[in-house]
Amino acid sequence: MLTLVAVFAPLIGAIASALFRPIASKGAAILQSILFMLVSAVAGVATLVVALHTGTPAPLHLFTWVSVGGFTPDWSLRQDMLSLVMVAMVSVVSTVIHIYSIGYMAHDENRPRFFTYMSLFTFAMLMLVTANNLLQLFFGWEGVGLVSYLLINYWYERKAANEAALKAFIVNRVGDLAFAVGIALTYFVFGTIQFDGIFQAVTAHAADSYTLFGQSLPVLEIIGILLFIGAMGKSAQLFLHTWLPDAMEGPTPISALINAATMVAAGVFMIVRFSPLLDAAPVALQVITIIGASTAFFAGTIGCVQNDIKRVIAYSTCSQLGYMFLAAGVGAYPVAIFHLINHAFFKALLFLSAGSVIHAMADEQDIRLMGGLWKKIPFTWLMLLIGSLALAGLPPFAGFYSKDAILDAAFAANTGISLYGFWMGVITAGLTAFYSTRLLLLVFHGPSRAPKHVHDHAHESPLVMLAPLAVLACGAVAGGFLLRNAFIGDASGAFWGSSIVLEPNSVMSQLENLPYWADHATLIAALIGIGIGVLFYVVAPGLPARLAQSFRPLYLFLLNKWYFDELYDWLFVRPAVKIARAFWRYGDEQIIDGVPNGLAAATSELASGAAKLQTGSIAVYALVMLIGLLAFVSFFFLWVR
Repeated sequence: MLTLVAVFAPLIGAIASALFRPIASKGAAILQSILFMLVSAVAGVATLVVALHTGTPAPLHLFTWVSVGGFTPDWSLRQDMLSLVMVAMVSVVSTVIHIYSIGYMAHDENRPRFFTYMSLFTFAMLMLVTANNLLQLFFGWEGVGLVSYLLINYWYERKAANEAALKAFIVNRVGDLAFAVGIALTYFVFGTIQFDGIFQAVTAHAADSYTLFGQSLPVLEIIGILLFIGAMGKSAQLFLHTWLPDAMEGPTPISALINAATMVAAGVFMIVRFSPLLDAAPVALQVITIIGASTAFFAGTIGCVQNDIKRVIAYSTCSQLGYMFLAAGVGAYPVAIFHLINHAFFKALLFLSAGSVIHAMADEQDIRLMGGLWKKIPFTWLMLLIGSLALAGLPPFAGFYSKDAILDAAFAANTGISLYGFWMGVITAGLTAFYSTRLLLLVFHGPSRAPKHVHDHAHESPLVMLAPLAVLACGAVAGGFLLRNAFIGDASGAFWGSSIVLEPNSVMSQLENLPYWADHATLIAALIGIGIGVLFYVVAPGLPARLAQSFRPLYLFLLNKWYFDELYDWLFVRPAVKIARAFWRYGDEQIIDGVPNGLAAATSELASGAAKLQTGSIAVYALVMLIGLLAFVSFFFLWVR
């Protein structure tokens, strides 16, 4: 019952806020959303605590959703440990962001709409993580996609927000198409979309094949890759990543919610949920490993040169999600969830701290126009420092434990592809530490580069914005240490139960048996990255500009995000616009509109000509009648003949 409350309380809050907004004050509408979110958070944590003491309950059946022949999927809430951990995380982090938004959105005229969207977004994610079948999962999946469009485009009067929202929606449709085909193929093979039915029949269908493009391929591999392509879209992996940085056009609390607790986490969760099937699809796991490791490195390189404070953090999200898929690809599913939970806390902390900086700097987001802020906003500085250290993976912060475990698992898997993932992960750890240091130093240290009046008026955010930062900082500091044993340690088997299936000889059993250098490679790389950051921006602050000038093609390559947007514009956008313009000019204007308009014009001209015959002259009328009579008589005699 507590799970039911945790999942549906945000929906009730969203509906109440929307219904009462016309008749209640703005403050009352906002209060309704926040109260129901608090209820959801308390119920979500309580459900997890109860499950730890009494065991996880069976799925909670609500009703039969569809009944068509033998196809009768029900709507029920799955309550295994994987779902309950996600419910607790999503509800808590979302509630903290809701509270923070009271201060951040205080001067926005439409903030009740903002809170309604936020609560609806949270509900969609909670429905996704408690889904008990693929149809229900797809409902939550598309729900977060739809509401993300509304949130990114919240300031809809801005052209950049319109374009960013459309981009997110369209790019995700590419992944969602593959996901939908994967769901259909799963039903075709297994005859069910219920998770338990699918997972129990994996062994029976392990040898099945499916003919694709004239080739007979293992069907589980095809399903695994199709599902992963869907996850690539939601979790912004390489090739389907371009929407995430542009999504920063939405308000900062939305950036925090999308990047930390909801939308981007959906893909990782779905892959871990399907661990029983993916364990029987080794090629799909190899694809996941390669894409995850490549994404981590790719996004890390771009984060090193970005200048918008939110975009730097957004690319770090893309990179950290790559780490999570790397863990899943080598079979360390609990480690992927461990990093997902840790990441939710320190990434929300980073975004909300960035929002506090933006609030202090009169909405300025360019880190080149900041500096010297640590004395002006010391608490925000401390919070961003904690988030940055957790992101960089330094002990004892949360990111250290999970990131270190991911690379340990990649090394322990000991295959060519897993070692590729290990080395990409180590290099990315150094890049992450570098751009985290760069961000911190450029924003808070050194001389101020902001206009004098902006710097002079910089001030700390109100308590309603700072208190949520302190809550998230606790998770960023202690989450890794507190959760490590239960999530990936000796107690992990009992903790996860059957929610995550692991083979007896999986890499999880080898995490403690690594060479000293491999076990400490992440920390060494992070320290090197921090050292280079200090060298560039404290010891020799002119060095970055000289390097950018000396290696200008490389610098522009990274600054322009590997030219993916330009490439996609050339490959897809421009041809689509040309085709659409051709259909508009020749199909719409000349055929669809042209034929009816032409007939209408001809009819009008004919009518105008006929009207000219109406002269009012009896002689003219008699002549016309005579001509008509002669024509009729002539036709009659010709016809008779």
